[in-house]
Parts: sequence; structure tokens; C-alpha cells
Amino acid sequence: MSKITTAPTVTDFDHVREWVFDLDNTLYPHHINLFSQIDRNMTAYVSALLQMEPEEARVLQKQYYLEHGTTLQGLMIHHKVDPNDFLEKAHAIDYSALMPQPELAAAIKALPGRKFIFTNGSVRHAQDTARALGILDNFDDIFDIVAADFVPKPAGSTYDKFMGLHRVDTAHAAMFEDLPRNLQVPKALGMRTVLLVPQNLEHAFERWEIAGEDDDHIDYVTQDLTAFLTKLI
Repeated sequence: MSKITTAPTVTDFDHVREWVFDLDNTLYPHHINLFSQIDRNMTAYVSALLQMEPEEARVLQKQYYLEHGTTLQGLMIHHKVDPNDFLEKAHAIDYSALMPQPELAAAIKALPGRKFIFTNGSVRHAQDTARALGILDNFDDIFDIVAADFVPKPAGSTYDKFMGLHRVDTAHAAMFEDLPRNLQVPKALGMRTVLLVPQNLEHAFERWEIAGEDDDHIDYVTQDLTAFLTKLI
């Protein structure tokens, strides 16, 4: 795995014409902690659904997240929940912690080629988040968990759906993510891979979310998306 860097070599990306970005903890910094609201909503949903104490519900929620890619996928498999109801309740959050990021918007706009948001969340959540950041208009499309038939990253079939729908040339593509395992398939497909990490790694929600020295499917690691992209334009 590469060392943490906000100064990539421009020539390493001069072939890229397809730019793919995860949403949460990628297009905004981890320390904003927006996802913590979604996390609490999911715990509350599991608690109410299964009549569990919040502590028990959180343990099961995280188990499903680890085993199935999202809590939702686990709930669909094991409890036949309505995914649309879950998404509506999970994403009922306050976006006021997000401020417009004109430098990030300018950097994304300046990237050559197409730009996509590829998220395990919903289109509405992605739109609300990107709009609050002032970057929504800089993306060609949003591929969400509904478009993926509720099968989340890191499933290979979901990447296939996304790449096929948009005819993404993976040999000329890059993907930005905050979860190491979600970059394994993109790397295997020939994409440049960039991992976004918190300024303080102890703030990661789960230990398995932190990249290790043997994660050679990660080309670059950065704490600052704006600075990283600015070096490419």
C-alpha cells in the first residue's frame, strides 16, 4: 500500500477519463461525522424491528454490515424488510454539518471526462449530500443501492452493473473510496484506486475498515480529497 499522500504524480492519472467517487466519508471528510446520524438511525430501526435493546441491535447491525456489505442487505436476507422503508428512515438526517466546498467543486469540474457517484446509499441521500457540498452539478450520474438491486459494494456483480450501465472503460478509470475492501474489485478491473482515510485513524468506525500494509489493491491513500484532486489538474 502506498504511503499517505496528497501529492500524487500527475502522470499516473493522465490517462483517466472516468472518475468514480463513493459518497459518505469520501466526498466529505470523516471528521464531519455525518454518517453517525445514519448509523444511529439504523440501530434504532433494527431495535424497533426485532424488539431488541439498542446495544444488542447495534451488535447485530454491525454484524450484518461486515458480513453482507450493508446492514440493509442483512436485514433483507434474514428478516425480509422493505428496503425503501429502511432507506427512508436511515437517511432522515440533518445535513447542516455540510458546508459548500468551492475548491472541491472546482477540482471535480476540472477533471477530464465523466464523473460519477457510486454509493451503497440512496440517490436522494447522495443528492442532498452533494447539493450541500455544492458539487452536485459536477457529476454525470449517481449509481445507488436501488440501481444495484440492493446488492451493495463490494459485490462484483454490483460493479459489473455500474460499469455496464455507463460503459465505463476501467483501463481509463479511477475510484475513490473510504473502505479498503470496496477497492478490491476496481483494482482487479484495472482502475486506479484511492483510499480516503480520517485524519485520526482511531476515528474509523470498525477496525476492519482500516487498510493494512498488505492491501496492495490500494494505489494511493490520502486524508484530503480536495488537495489530492487539485494536484491532478
